[in-house]
Amino acid sequence: MSMVWKSTGRTADRTTGPSPSGSAPTPAPASAPDPDARHRLTSVQGLAALSLDAMASVAYGPESVVLILAAAGAYGLGFTLPVTLCIAALLAVLVASYRQVIAAFPNGGGSYAVAKAHLGRRTALAAAASLLLDYVLNVAVSVTAGVAALTSAFPALYGQRLWLCLGVLVLVTAVNLRGIVDSAKAFILPTAVFVGSILTVVAVGLFRDAPASTVSATGHASVLADNATSVGALLLLKAFAAGCSALTGVEAVANAVPSFRAPAAKRAQRTEVALGALLGVMLIGLSVLIGRFHLQPVEGVTVLAQLADASLGHNWAFYVVQFATMVLLALAANTSFGGLPVLMGLLARDNYLPHVFGLKADRQVHRHGVLALAAVAAVLLGFSGGDVNTLVPLFAIGVFVGFTICQVGMVRHWRQERSSGWRGKAALNGFGALLTGVSAVVVTATKFTEGAWLIVVALPLLVLAFEAVHRAYGRIADRLHLGRIPEPPHRDRSLVVVPVSHLSKLTCEALNAAVSLGDEVVAVTVTYAAPEDRRAAESLRRDWELWNPGVDLLELPSTTRTVGRPIAAYVRELAGRHPRTRVTVLIPEVEPAHLWQRLLQNQRGAVVAHAVRRTTDATICRLRFRVTA
Repeated sequence: MSMVWKSTGRTADRTTGPSPSGSAPTPAPASAPDPDARHRLTSVQGLAALSLDAMASVAYGPESVVLILAAAGAYGLGFTLPVTLCIAALLAVLVASYRQVIAAFPNGGGSYAVAKAHLGRRTALAAAASLLLDYVLNVAVSVTAGVAALTSAFPALYGQRLWLCLGVLVLVTAVNLRGIVDSAKAFILPTAVFVGSILTVVAVGLFRDAPASTVSATGHASVLADNATSVGALLLLKAFAAGCSALTGVEAVANAVPSFRAPAAKRAQRTEVALGALLGVMLIGLSVLIGRFHLQPVEGVTVLAQLADASLGHNWAFYVVQFATMVLLALAANTSFGGLPVLMGLLARDNYLPHVFGLKADRQVHRHGVLALAAVAAVLLGFSGGDVNTLVPLFAIGVFVGFTICQVGMVRHWRQERSSGWRGKAALNGFGALLTGVSAVVVTATKFTEGAWLIVVALPLLVLAFEAVHRAYGRIADRLHLGRIPEPPHRDRSLVVVPVSHLSKLTCEALNAAVSLGDEVVAVTVTYAAPEDRRAAESLRRDWELWNPGVDLLELPSTTRTVGRPIAAYVRELAGRHPRTRVTVLIPEVEPAHLWQRLLQNQRGAVVAHAVRRTTDATICRLRFRVTA
């Protein structure tokens, strides 16, 4: 159904005077209900959709600290809790900061939005590039870590780990294509089971004076070094930086504020606080148990497995914790699917990514962003062969860059706004910027030779790619005079060119449409020198004269077996002879009843359209003649 808009000099749906009946107009409601509310997140659903990355990090965050401090022996392990408390303090700073980011930038974007407003274009693009890399790596690392937990329990599956990784990726992608709410509903139970099991480990362990069991570590070699008498600042910094991997995912809520139901900002803030509180309690609780049970890292057994064994015993509860950990690690990739497509949508809106990434499907899904993320993650999985150790050195660098940029941007935000208490807020963000900046430098330096150099190279390349896309859109905008009021439309003489190869009902429909569109219509057919082609052309000419449609048929001879170039050359000739005439090429095509029947077509219409589009400014009209089943 088509609609015709007529200019009447006034807006039809707004009245400033009384209604025709003399009664006062009915006031419009203050705010209409959001028809897409069912496709947006509540605070609880936001935890399931956007916090899996952060929640799952308790499975490897404390262990990362322990493995670094183990270089100083048992004495070094005594610093596990102090280092974790520093990480928890940084977590509190980040949560407080991102609550302010959510309030100040309710359209999402997180670090990118903050930097764009306060630090300039290049810094904003660096923040976006760092987030993009971190989100992609999070998908690959989460999936491989979850599959690694599965193959540890079932060694026979080790040789199939790449296919298992791709299978998990397909599952998570399929769920997210149905909408972020559906993904939240699907993952809320695994999230609840995991959080409940970790809190149970902490609560029960606090009431034990000795481990309930040490079966999981029995027979495994310790990786604890000889006892040291002191711990250097560099080792503590490395432990802090390694443990900060537990903070990945904290920014996801701020990036995806538009995915929440109204009031979106308040719901997102509640989700951010709940995420920070749960993550902080779990990190500190597990670190307390590490010191309480005097655990040490051993080969082949995770620290979390040892803690579950010591707290709950080697029974069914132990296996529940292990299974919940395995599932959540594999599903932690969902955080990226919730945050990155929204960020890509913002970049597309600002002309730094193709506009297709800004489109939403019926369920408020940035479908192209989801598919692009899945495709790049699949390439990374194939590159690593499903081995988590190949990807870990690349992980968490980008997120620290984003954290630092966001904190610095918020410092400038408070200095410009100067609202009540701005000095304290700016000092808090400045302290956070110092901590995350140091962490970024330490992580990059310690992992540089292990593969982190790839991230250092990829970040500026991504920024250059963003700017190249932006320049391309700028040239298009200049060509189209976007942002300017165009001249009033005027009527030009029109000439319609109709390519034909034989007579049929399709030819008749095409000429009927052409006559209604143009002041003049010319039918053209491409002829070749081969005898059989000449006979076909003569037959078409006789049939055309017999039919006598009132439209001339022009033969375009061609020395090569091509149909598009002769027609395009004729259109260019027409444009040169008649510069004030608008030329339209009307291409008649059959629209088959079934998709598979497209394989039966010769695709000549597409060839002609491609040739005309590339070399002329003519209008292309593709007339579809629908063939019913």
